[in-house]
Amino acid sequence: MQSVYHIPALLSETVNNLNVKPDGHYVDVTFGGGGHSRALFKLLNNHGHLYAFDQDIDAQQNSITDPRFTFIHSNFRYLKNFMTYYGEIGNINGIIADLGVSFHHFDSEQRGFSFRFNGPLDMRMNKSATLTAQQVVNQYSVEQLTQIFRLYGELPNARQIAQHIATEAQQHSIDSIEQLNDIVIPLCGKDKEKKKLACVYQALRIEVNDELGALRQLLLSSHEILATGGRIAILTYHSLEDRIVKNFFRSGNIEGNIEKDFYGNILTPWRVINNKVITPSANEIATNPRSRSAKLRIAEKL
Repeated sequence: MQSVYHIPALLSETVNNLNVKPDGHYVDVTFGGGGHSRALFKLLNNHGHLYAFDQDIDAQQNSITDPRFTFIHSNFRYLKNFMTYYGEIGNINGIIADLGVSFHHFDSEQRGFSFRFNGPLDMRMNKSATLTAQQVVNQYSVEQLTQIFRLYGELPNARQIAQHIATEAQQHSIDSIEQLNDIVIPLCGKDKEKKKLACVYQALRIEVNDELGALRQLLLSSHEILATGGRIAILTYHSLEDRIVKNFFRSGNIEGNIEKDFYGNILTPWRVINNKVITPSANEIATNPRSRSAKLRIAEKL
Protein backbone atom coordinates (compact mmCIF):
# COMPACT_ATOMS: atom_id res chain seq x y z
CA MET A 1 0.00 0.00 0.00
CA GLN A 2 1.21 3.53 -0.83
CA SER A 3 2.84 4.92 2.33
CA VAL A 4 2.12 8.57 1.41
CA TYR A 5 -1.62 9.24 1.33
CA HIS A 6 -1.14 12.60 -0.37
CA ILE A 7 1.30 15.51 -0.65
CA PRO A 8 -0.65 18.80 -0.64
CA ALA A 9 0.14 21.31 -3.37
CA LEU A 10 0.83 24.98 -2.62
CA LEU A 11 0.55 24.28 1.11
CA SER A 12 2.00 27.49 2.57
CA GLU A 13 0.50 29.66 -0.18
CA THR A 14 -2.97 28.27 0.54
CA VAL A 15 -2.87 28.56 4.33
CA ASN A 16 -1.08 31.92 4.41
CA ASN A 17 -3.61 33.51 2.07
CA LEU A 18 -6.50 32.48 4.32
CA ASN A 19 -5.34 35.10 6.83
CA VAL A 20 -6.03 32.62 9.65
CA LYS A 21 -7.41 33.96 12.94
CA PRO A 22 -6.34 31.84 15.95
CA ASP A 23 -9.89 31.78 17.34
CA GLY A 24 -11.54 31.37 13.94
CA HIS A 25 -13.69 28.56 12.58
CA TYR A 26 -12.56 26.94 9.33
CA VAL A 27 -13.56 24.23 6.87
CA ASP A 28 -11.33 22.01 4.75
CA VAL A 29 -13.83 20.51 2.32
CA THR A 30 -11.27 18.09 0.81
CA PHE A 31 -9.49 16.60 3.84
CA GLY A 32 -7.72 13.69 2.12
CA GLY A 33 -4.34 13.14 3.77
CA GLY A 34 -4.92 16.10 6.06
CA GLY A 35 -1.96 18.16 4.85
CA HIS A 36 -3.71 21.50 4.49
CA SER A 37 -5.82 20.83 7.58
CA ARG A 38 -2.85 20.13 9.85
CA ALA A 39 -1.00 23.24 8.71
CA LEU A 40 -4.09 25.36 9.39
CA PHE A 41 -4.90 23.60 12.66
CA LYS A 42 -1.49 24.51 14.11
CA LEU A 43 -2.47 28.18 13.88
CA LEU A 44 -5.64 27.81 15.97
CA ASN A 45 -5.92 28.47 19.70
CA ASN A 46 -8.30 26.78 22.15
CA HIS A 47 -11.25 28.74 20.77
CA GLY A 48 -10.66 27.83 17.13
CA HIS A 49 -12.32 24.95 15.30
CA LEU A 50 -11.73 23.06 12.08
CA TYR A 51 -14.33 21.04 10.19
CA ALA A 52 -13.06 18.61 7.55
CA PHE A 53 -15.11 16.99 4.79
CA ASP A 54 -14.23 13.93 2.74
CA GLN A 55 -16.58 11.66 0.84
CA ASP A 56 -14.06 8.80 0.95
CA ILE A 57 -14.22 7.07 4.33
CA ASP A 58 -10.56 6.05 3.90
CA ALA A 59 -9.60 9.65 4.71
CA GLN A 60 -10.93 9.30 8.25
CA GLN A 61 -7.79 7.34 9.14
CA ASN A 62 -5.93 10.67 8.90
CA SER A 63 -8.22 12.46 11.37
CA ILE A 64 -6.88 14.85 13.99
CA THR A 65 -7.67 13.65 17.49
CA ASP A 66 -8.74 16.86 19.16
CA PRO A 67 -12.10 18.27 20.31
CA ARG A 68 -11.45 21.32 18.09
CA PHE A 69 -11.56 19.08 15.01
CA THR A 70 -14.68 17.57 13.40
CA PHE A 71 -14.45 15.03 10.57
CA ILE A 72 -17.51 14.86 8.32
CA HIS A 73 -17.88 11.88 5.99
CA SER A 74 -19.71 13.61 3.15
CA ASN A 75 -19.35 15.26 -0.24
CA PHE A 76 -18.69 18.99 0.11
CA ARG A 77 -21.76 19.70 -1.99
CA TYR A 78 -23.63 19.30 1.32
CA LEU A 79 -21.49 21.93 3.09
CA LYS A 80 -24.45 24.20 3.80
CA ASN A 81 -26.50 21.36 5.30
CA PHE A 82 -23.78 20.42 7.78
CA MET A 83 -22.85 23.99 8.67
CA THR A 84 -26.52 24.65 9.35
CA TYR A 85 -26.58 21.59 11.63
CA TYR A 86 -23.51 22.81 13.55
CA GLY A 87 -24.85 26.39 13.78
CA GLU A 88 -22.00 27.84 11.72
CA ILE A 89 -23.88 29.69 8.95
CA GLY A 90 -22.24 33.12 8.58
CA ASN A 91 -19.61 32.18 11.14
CA ILE A 92 -16.90 30.44 9.10
CA ASN A 93 -13.67 32.43 8.65
CA GLY A 94 -12.16 30.39 5.86
CA ILE A 95 -12.71 27.51 3.45
CA ILE A 96 -10.07 25.37 1.71
CA ALA A 97 -10.91 23.23 -1.32
CA ASP A 98 -8.17 21.18 -2.99
CA LEU A 99 -9.91 19.69 -6.02
CA GLY A 100 -7.06 17.37 -6.98
CA VAL A 101 -7.20 13.58 -6.79
CA SER A 102 -5.05 12.24 -3.94
CA PHE A 103 -2.08 9.92 -4.38
CA HIS A 104 -4.13 7.40 -2.42
CA HIS A 105 -6.65 7.24 -5.25
CA PHE A 106 -4.28 7.41 -8.20
CA ASP A 107 -1.98 4.74 -6.78
CA SER A 108 -4.65 2.23 -5.79
CA GLU A 109 -5.19 -0.39 -8.50
CA GLN A 110 -8.61 -1.34 -7.15
CA ARG A 111 -10.00 2.20 -7.28
CA GLY A 112 -9.59 2.48 -11.06
CA PHE A 113 -8.50 6.12 -11.26
CA SER A 114 -5.31 5.60 -13.27
CA PHE A 115 -4.60 4.04 -16.66
CA ARG A 116 -1.23 2.88 -15.28
CA PHE A 117 -2.65 -0.20 -13.55
CA ASN A 118 -5.04 -2.93 -14.55
CA GLY A 119 -8.02 -3.08 -12.28
CA PRO A 120 -11.78 -2.56 -12.22
CA LEU A 121 -13.30 0.50 -13.91
CA ASP A 122 -14.56 2.08 -10.72
CA MET A 123 -13.45 5.71 -10.15
CA ARG A 124 -15.87 6.39 -7.29
CA MET A 125 -14.56 8.83 -4.68
CA ASN A 126 -17.34 7.61 -2.42
CA LYS A 127 -17.20 3.82 -2.44
CA SER A 128 -20.87 3.58 -1.48
CA ALA A 129 -22.01 5.60 -4.52
CA THR A 130 -23.88 3.68 -7.22
CA LEU A 131 -22.49 4.98 -10.52
CA THR A 132 -19.14 3.56 -11.66
CA ALA A 133 -16.97 4.11 -14.73
CA GLN A 134 -17.79 0.57 -15.78
CA GLN A 135 -21.47 1.50 -16.00
CA VAL A 136 -20.69 4.69 -17.93
CA VAL A 137 -18.66 3.00 -20.68
CA ASN A 138 -21.10 0.11 -21.04
CA GLN A 139 -24.46 1.82 -20.67
CA TYR A 140 -24.07 5.35 -22.04
CA SER A 141 -24.98 6.09 -25.64
CA VAL A 142 -22.51 7.36 -28.24
CA GLU A 143 -24.00 10.84 -27.84
CA GLN A 144 -23.63 10.78 -24.06
CA LEU A 145 -20.05 9.52 -24.21
CA THR A 146 -19.17 12.08 -26.87
CA GLN A 147 -20.46 14.88 -24.67
CA ILE A 148 -18.47 13.63 -21.67
CA PHE A 149 -15.20 13.33 -23.60
CA ARG A 150 -15.73 16.66 -25.35
CA LEU A 151 -16.76 18.69 -22.31
CA TYR A 152 -14.81 17.03 -19.50
CA GLY A 153 -11.82 15.71 -21.43
CA GLU A 154 -11.66 18.46 -24.06
CA LEU A 155 -10.72 15.80 -26.60
CA PRO A 156 -10.89 16.83 -30.28
CA ASN A 157 -11.71 13.26 -31.36
CA ALA A 158 -14.33 12.76 -28.64
CA ARG A 159 -16.91 11.22 -30.97
CA GLN A 160 -14.42 8.77 -32.46
CA ILE A 161 -13.43 7.54 -28.99
CA ALA A 162 -17.09 7.35 -27.92
CA GLN A 163 -18.04 5.39 -31.04
CA HIS A 164 -15.27 2.82 -30.55
CA ILE A 165 -16.16 2.32 -26.88
CA ALA A 166 -19.88 1.94 -27.64
CA THR A 167 -19.18 -0.53 -30.46
CA GLU A 168 -16.98 -2.67 -28.22
CA ALA A 169 -19.54 -2.51 -25.40
CA GLN A 170 -22.16 -3.99 -27.73
CA GLN A 171 -19.90 -7.00 -28.31
CA HIS A 172 -18.78 -7.61 -24.72
CA SER A 173 -18.76 -5.86 -21.35
CA ILE A 174 -15.83 -3.50 -20.75
CA ASP A 175 -14.93 -4.16 -17.14
CA SER A 176 -11.23 -3.42 -16.69
CA ILE A 177 -8.72 -0.64 -17.24
CA GLU A 178 -6.76 -2.92 -19.56
CA GLN A 179 -9.81 -3.43 -21.78
CA LEU A 180 -10.52 0.30 -21.95
CA ASN A 181 -6.87 1.08 -22.71
CA ASP A 182 -6.86 -1.45 -25.56
CA ILE A 183 -9.80 0.40 -27.13
CA VAL A 184 -8.57 3.95 -26.62
CA ILE A 185 -4.77 3.75 -27.11
CA PRO A 186 -4.94 3.14 -30.91
CA LEU A 187 -6.92 6.41 -31.20
CA CYS A 188 -4.43 8.51 -29.23
CA GLY A 189 -1.34 8.65 -31.39
CA LYS A 190 2.07 7.64 -30.04
CA ASP A 191 3.27 11.17 -29.27
CA LYS A 192 0.16 12.06 -27.23
CA GLU A 193 -0.83 8.67 -25.86
CA LYS A 194 -0.45 9.40 -22.14
CA LYS A 195 -1.92 12.88 -22.39
CA LYS A 196 -5.02 11.71 -24.24
CA LEU A 197 -5.47 8.69 -21.97
CA ALA A 198 -5.32 11.03 -18.99
CA CYS A 199 -8.04 13.17 -20.57
CA VAL A 200 -10.26 10.13 -21.14
CA TYR A 201 -9.90 9.03 -17.53
CA GLN A 202 -10.41 12.57 -16.27
CA ALA A 203 -13.65 12.83 -18.22
CA LEU A 204 -14.97 9.55 -16.84
CA ARG A 205 -13.98 10.47 -13.28
CA ILE A 206 -15.71 13.85 -13.50
CA GLU A 207 -18.88 12.17 -14.76
CA VAL A 208 -18.87 9.39 -12.16
CA ASN A 209 -18.42 11.81 -9.26
CA ASP A 210 -20.35 14.79 -10.72
CA GLU A 211 -17.34 16.89 -9.79
CA LEU A 212 -18.37 20.08 -11.58
CA GLY A 213 -21.87 19.91 -10.14
CA ALA A 214 -20.44 19.57 -6.64
CA LEU A 215 -18.07 22.49 -7.25
CA ARG A 216 -20.93 24.73 -8.37
CA GLN A 217 -22.92 23.85 -5.22
CA LEU A 218 -19.88 24.57 -3.04
CA LEU A 219 -19.40 27.99 -4.62
CA LEU A 220 -23.07 28.91 -4.37
CA SER A 221 -23.20 28.05 -0.65
CA SER A 222 -19.80 29.49 0.31
CA HIS A 223 -20.84 33.14 0.54
CA GLU A 224 -23.69 32.39 2.94
CA ILE A 225 -21.47 30.21 5.13
CA LEU A 226 -18.56 32.63 5.41
CA ALA A 227 -18.41 35.50 7.88
CA THR A 228 -17.78 38.97 6.46
CA GLY A 229 -14.08 39.12 5.65
CA GLY A 230 -13.88 35.33 5.50
CA ARG A 231 -11.86 33.82 2.69
CA ILE A 232 -12.13 30.85 0.38
CA ALA A 233 -9.06 29.27 -1.24
CA ILE A 234 -9.58 26.84 -4.11
CA LEU A 235 -6.95 24.69 -5.81
CA THR A 236 -7.90 23.52 -9.30
CA TYR A 237 -6.08 21.17 -11.66
CA HIS A 238 -7.71 21.58 -15.05
CA SER A 239 -9.15 24.42 -17.09
CA LEU A 240 -12.80 23.44 -16.57
CA GLU A 241 -12.60 23.89 -12.79
CA ASP A 242 -10.36 26.94 -12.95
CA ARG A 243 -12.69 28.72 -15.38
CA ILE A 244 -15.70 28.15 -13.12
CA VAL A 245 -13.87 29.42 -10.03
CA LYS A 246 -12.34 32.43 -11.79
CA ASN A 247 -15.66 33.51 -13.29
CA PHE A 248 -17.53 33.01 -10.01
CA PHE A 249 -15.08 35.11 -7.98
CA ARG A 250 -15.15 37.89 -10.62
CA SER A 251 -18.90 38.00 -11.12
CA GLY A 252 -20.50 36.40 -8.06
CA ASN A 253 -22.48 33.98 -10.22
CA ILE A 254 -21.83 30.58 -11.80
CA GLU A 255 -22.52 31.81 -15.33
CA GLY A 256 -19.79 34.44 -15.02
CA ASN A 257 -22.14 37.24 -16.14
CA ILE A 258 -20.60 40.60 -15.18
CA GLU A 259 -23.01 43.23 -13.83
CA LYS A 260 -21.90 46.83 -13.24
CA ASP A 261 -23.26 49.74 -11.26
CA PHE A 262 -23.95 53.23 -12.64
CA TYR A 263 -20.27 54.11 -12.38
CA GLY A 264 -19.03 51.01 -14.16
CA ASN A 265 -17.89 49.14 -11.06
CA ILE A 266 -18.37 45.36 -11.16
CA LEU A 267 -21.11 44.21 -8.78
CA THR A 268 -19.81 41.16 -6.94
CA PRO A 269 -19.95 40.02 -3.30
CA TRP A 270 -16.27 38.99 -3.49
CA ARG A 271 -12.90 40.70 -3.37
CA VAL A 272 -10.39 38.74 -5.39
CA ILE A 273 -7.18 38.40 -3.35
CA ASN A 274 -4.91 37.30 -6.19
CA ASN A 275 -5.71 38.66 -9.63
CA LYS A 276 -2.84 36.58 -10.97
CA VAL A 277 -3.35 32.88 -10.33
CA ILE A 278 -0.79 31.26 -7.97
CA THR A 279 1.08 28.24 -9.33
CA PRO A 280 3.76 25.96 -7.84
CA SER A 281 7.40 26.99 -7.92
CA ALA A 282 9.98 25.04 -9.89
CA ASN A 283 11.28 23.63 -6.60
CA GLU A 284 7.85 22.35 -5.59
CA ILE A 285 7.27 20.75 -8.99
CA ALA A 286 10.69 19.07 -8.74
CA THR A 287 9.83 17.52 -5.36
CA ASN A 288 6.15 16.90 -6.13
CA PRO A 289 5.63 16.58 -9.94
CA ARG A 290 1.89 16.00 -9.47
CA SER A 291 1.53 19.57 -8.27
CA ARG A 292 2.56 21.01 -11.66
CA SER A 293 -0.99 21.71 -12.88
CA ALA A 294 -2.24 23.22 -9.59
CA LYS A 295 -3.74 26.71 -9.68
CA LEU A 296 -4.74 28.60 -6.55
CA ARG A 297 -7.37 31.33 -6.41
CA ILE A 298 -8.50 33.12 -3.26
CA ALA A 299 -11.42 35.45 -2.66
CA GLU A 300 -12.77 37.32 0.36
CA LYS A 301 -16.42 37.85 1.27
CA LEU A 302 -17.38 41.53 1.21
